[in-house]
Amino acid sequence: MNGSVSSWVLGKKWVLAGIGVPVLLATWWAFRPEKLWVNVKVNEPAPFSSSADLEPSYTGLLAGRAHPTSGRASIYQAPGGKRDLRLTDFMTSNGPDVHVVLAQSSDDNLKQDFVKGQLDSVELGLLKANQGDQNYELPDSADLSRYDTVVIYCERFHAVFGVAKLAKF
Repeated sequence: MNGSVSSWVLGKKWVLAGIGVPVLLATWWAFRPEKLWVNVKVNEPAPFSSSADLEPSYTGLLAGRAHPTSGRASIYQAPGGKRDLRLTDFMTSNGPDVHVVLAQSSDDNLKQDFVKGQLDSVELGLLKANQGDQNYELPDSADLSRYDTVVIYCERFHAVFGVAKLAKF
């Protein structure tokens, strides 16, 4: 019986390889395991002129959820009305499809590591790097009295990497 199984496997090896290789590639693409060991660093300058010495209008410390996350999230408003989120001393795990969003602190999803359903949020963009200082422009429609929490969020796995509740500075 053992001989018939091994001869069947040898006879079907091309079929098994034809199925196995695409499955392995799809699994690699979905999970991107190499990102667990690859750090991407960025050091963007502040989005405002240093001569203005702007103070943040809102700020909060990032706390990790599904992944260790740290740093400060601050929102600055320029005299012309443009608002920017600045992450400083930022560090988190790398991952696939990680975004920076604004969400409501009252959202029960933020109390968990993984979001069930949809996260009511304002998209600020893909995470530029998992380490370093970086800036994200806030859309004019972002109501900070409603969306008062910065979330580092993996859309592919609905994972909350980190959260910073913003408070007036």
